[in-house]
Amino acid sequence: MRLLPSVVCATLALTACVGLPQHVEKYRTEALEDPGSTSLGRIAASGEHGPNLSGIRLLNSGAEALASLIALADHAERTLDIQYYIIEQDESASILLHHVRQAADRGVRVRVLVDDLNTAGEDRRFLHLGEHANVEVRVFNPFPGGRFATWTRWLASASDMRRTNHRMHNKLFVADNALAITGGRNIGDQYFTRDKHSNFIDLDVVAAGSIVPQLSASFDAFWNSKYAYPIASVASPVQAEPAAKPLDDSETAGDANWLAHELDAGELKLEWVPATVLADRPAKIASETSPSEEETIANSIAALMRSAKQEVIVISPYFVPGEDGVALMRELVDRGVHIRILTNSLASTDSPLVHTGYSRYRVALLKLGVELSEVRPQLGQKRARFHPFRHANASLHAKALVIDQKTVFIGSMNMDARSAHTNSELGLVIRSADIARQVTSLLDDISADGSYRLELEDHTDRIEWLSGEPGAERTWHTDPETTRLQRFALKLLAPFAPEELL
Repeated sequence: MRLLPSVVCATLALTACVGLPQHVEKYRTEALEDPGSTSLGRIAASGEHGPNLSGIRLLNSGAEALASLIALADHAERTLDIQYYIIEQDESASILLHHVRQAADRGVRVRVLVDDLNTAGEDRRFLHLGEHANVEVRVFNPFPGGRFATWTRWLASASDMRRTNHRMHNKLFVADNALAITGGRNIGDQYFTRDKHSNFIDLDVVAAGSIVPQLSASFDAFWNSKYAYPIASVASPVQAEPAAKPLDDSETAGDANWLAHELDAGELKLEWVPATVLADRPAKIASETSPSEEETIANSIAALMRSAKQEVIVISPYFVPGEDGVALMRELVDRGVHIRILTNSLASTDSPLVHTGYSRYRVALLKLGVELSEVRPQLGQKRARFHPFRHANASLHAKALVIDQKTVFIGSMNMDARSAHTNSELGLVIRSADIARQVTSLLDDISADGSYRLELEDHTDRIEWLSGEPGAERTWHTDPETTRLQRFALKLLAPFAPEELL
């Protein structure tokens, strides 16, 4: 039983003095200056309906999201810029990275920027990817020591927690600075509905036109910042990975592969609308400035919500409004604005501690008259878009706002303190009644066939959950489909989980 203390002591000795490397050799690079010289640039330009408009199309299903990423990799001619919070080590990621390597084989310059929080034990994979002459991999805000496991990383960085607590939460994939995919999805099986046990309900968009250079500018800011380190500068040298086995990407064929078919035909069917990028700056990661001292996504989202005159729809997997958020909603309700919120239930969330932060505000929100729904772990099957979830649990991961059925925000930002103050975020504001209807339709489908509706019992502060199935309605008086032990454990932990760390 003395082994564990010995291991801890040895780890401390090995990692206590580790710091980020100094004088790292890296070169400043920028997005492609002339996207019009590429096939993707010409196709995008041929569909433009105005110099200040952007082409937008939603990616609702995981299958079409993965197929669309592959299509961009396969059609890129000059550059691929890839920025993600998580790139899993699973089949979906392997399939996509295989197509990315094929692009590099064709001479495409590939820049991969991944946040370092979830790369424990994966240095070998990213080093191997970066060995290609046309690929460079950088990790953002890295852990300098204990890189083989998450717990050793945090142990090695115990004296630098202020920095390492800040993460790059952006999701972005840009081909030839002409077409981009951004939104809520990371790269992994759960985000593309390929996991047998649990998958995410998520939203991305394909974007073309004036918005793409704005997205590329955000990528360049992070890529060239002092917090982005070449993977080889922080990882220990390792042997190259063995050759990968052939992978099955048959699920990316068929209707889901509409983007590839349209690119092959040279004509994209997008909706051309006014749109802008909301992007945090890299400096937010290291707390160089207070969020109150510069414009952040959180500031812009609050302003967007305040602009509402009739309705605000909030879709957020991790929803912790805080006192300020509740005050904002009270202000909106007092002006006659109807508020609908969809978030995860305790049974569907992949982050129970975050749920404790949200649960503190449920009664206050319901008393304001807010319409509050929580996603069930098992979705109904009346809506075709949810058929991939038939044999797997569901968890909400989409992040979206709809304002007055005419303005939509889709991006990486959750409605919580971590996204507002700690992580960097990226998203789009889209001025389109049609896109607004599509996002609202997603909410309506889940509300009708895959959520609990929350209400207060008459003249009390006790919440009841209703299943929402007409004719066969069920009612719960505690968080549905959870155990007493789960609820008790979270109640014990809640006081030790400050909202800014959730």
